[in-house]
Amino acid sequence: MAKGHPDLIVGLETSDDAGVFRITKDIALIQTLDFLTPVTDDPYEFGQIAAANSLSDVYAMGGTPLTAMNIVCFPISDFAEEVLQQTLQGGLDKIHESGATLVGGHSVDDPEFKYGLSVTGVVHPDRVLTNHGIRTGDQIILTKPVGTGIVATALKGKLADAATTRKMVKIMSTLNREAAEVMTRFDVGGCTDVTGFGLAGHLLEMAQGGRKNIALFTADVPIIDNAADWATMGLVPAGTFRNRRYCEPGMVIPGQMDKIVLDLMFDPQTSGGLLISVKKKDVQDCLLAMQDRGIPAALVGEVTGDHSCGRVTLT
Repeated sequence: MAKGHPDLIVGLETSDDAGVFRITKDIALIQTLDFLTPVTDDPYEFGQIAAANSLSDVYAMGGTPLTAMNIVCFPISDFAEEVLQQTLQGGLDKIHESGATLVGGHSVDDPEFKYGLSVTGVVHPDRVLTNHGIRTGDQIILTKPVGTGIVATALKGKLADAATTRKMVKIMSTLNREAAEVMTRFDVGGCTDVTGFGLAGHLLEMAQGGRKNIALFTADVPIIDNAADWATMGLVPAGTFRNRRYCEPGMVIPGQMDKIVLDLMFDPQTSGGLLISVKKKDVQDCLLAMQDRGIPAALVGEVTGDHSCGRVTLT
């Protein structure tokens, strides 16, 4: 555990999306780092997705990205230099879209291709959002559909159709910027983004951090087209089962719940949507504001009460 500091607002204690450090009474720095292996065959698309994924942590903390640095692991002997150039261009275009500035980076020769960003953002110290800020009665909004892990697995198996693949790429490469801008207009308790632990796993982090019980409305969770069908065929990433094994002690799962539904709830996501807890009085206005901007947001859960350890109940 890192040594504490009086200006450290968010550190290692709650498995949050980024670290936050107060610089002045009006400015706090958000710092995050993330990188991943290719999830699509197109290097430019991969660069866009990896950059959007890295930038997402700043949005989840309620902040604005300022600067970014490239992190690259590249197998020089296995890929043409053009692959790296296109990946970096995809990342740069997404950085510019966010309003941030690329200020450098680091690369190494590595057998497995990886790319991502270290991102620095800013937020007012009094307006930092965390994954554990949820309150009893809060409604949980999800801003992107789930199923990207399953679709990516189908793509690797050469079973994913072109239309669904394009939709997956669009979902993963879309910044969470607009969703973050909308949520700041409402009474938000907590926020996180959905990535490798899947929807259920990240909800459990919120529940455990806030010591609350969260009801997940599985029937209301938006799913990418065809993802359920491919899950039925067994095209489920191995991370799905690891997520479920790790999270099940903190979950209440009805015995009759469909296995495919569970696969979708625990499906690891890349550059997924924001999970936002808002006051019940604000939830419909928040959803409408997001939908007006073309954000496919949905009400997927509710914070139902206190719990000594934190728990998620699937319904």
